[in-house]
Amino acid sequence: MSDEKKTISIQKFPFTEVQLAQKVKSSEKITYTEEELQEIYRKILECIDLTTLEGNDIDEKVRNLCQQAKGFRNDEKNTPTTAAVCVYPTFVAVAKKELEGSDIKIASVAGAFPAGQSPINIKVEEVKYAISQGADEIDMVISRGKFLEGKYQEVYDEILAIRKASIGKTLKVILETGELKTPQNIFRASQLALYAGADFIKTSTGKISINATPEAFWVMAFAIKIYNQATGKNAGIKAAGGISAPEEAIKYVNIWTQIMGKESLTKDLFRIGASRLASKIYDKIK
Repeated sequence: MSDEKKTISIQKFPFTEVQLAQKVKSSEKITYTEEELQEIYRKILECIDLTTLEGNDIDEKVRNLCQQAKGFRNDEKNTPTTAAVCVYPTFVAVAKKELEGSDIKIASVAGAFPAGQSPINIKVEEVKYAISQGADEIDMVISRGKFLEGKYQEVYDEILAIRKASIGKTLKVILETGELKTPQNIFRASQLALYAGADFIKTSTGKISINATPEAFWVMAFAIKIYNQATGKNAGIKAAGGISAPEEAIKYVNIWTQIMGKESLTKDLFRIGASRLASKIYDKIK
C-alpha cells in the first residue's frame, strides 16, 4: 500500500458494538490498593503531554506551561515531570529554550492541525518547520474527509510522507475518532496509521464535540495488539480531549493495561494529552 510496495492486511473489527461496550465495562471492574493507586497516579503524571493549543496562545503562556511541566518534579513526593509539552509549531523554539537541560520532550501539532485540510506538500513543510525549530515529537492529523470517502490509499500515503519527513522523531497520528464514528472505521484507520509507521496513534484533536471515549480507545488499543502480534513491533497510544479528572484517566489506564499488560504503562507507549489533568493528578499523590 505504498511506493515501497508493502502489502498490508486490513482486518475487520471482530466485535459488535454491544460486545465492545461489554469489554469496556469489564475494564471498569479493575480495583487497586491505595499503594497501587499512588503508583498509577505517578505513572499517569509521567505520561501526560501538557498541552496548550489555543488561538490566543502567546510566548508567555508557553513559557509558563514549560515551567509548570518542570515544576511537577518533587523529591519529597517522588513525582516526575510530565512526558512532554505540546504546542503549535510557532512556539516550539520558545518551549525548546525554556526546557533546555530537562528531559521533557517538545511535541508539536503539525500537518494542518486540527482539520487536516491542506495539500500534503504543505503538511510536510509544516512538519519539517516544527522539527527545524526543535520539536522532538510530531502530532499529525489524518485526512478524515478522504478516509470517509474510502480513499484509504491516499490517507496511508499521506501518513507515510509525514513519517519520512520526521524520521528520528516520535510520530503520533491523530485519528479524530469522533468524526470516524464507528468501531470499524476507527479500527481501519488505526491499522493504516500503524502500518504507515506511526509510533503512537492518538484519539482526538480536542477541537470537536466528541473527543476521547473509552470505546474508541479500546478499539485503538486492540488494533495495536493485533499489529504487535503480526509484526513484532511495539506502538503506543495517546488519549486526548476532555480528560480532566483523575477518575477518567484511570479508565484509560485500565483499558490499556488490560489489553497490553501492566508493563506497557510507560511514557514510551502511553500518553494522555491534557491541560487540566496534571495538577489534579499531582494533588492526589501523597
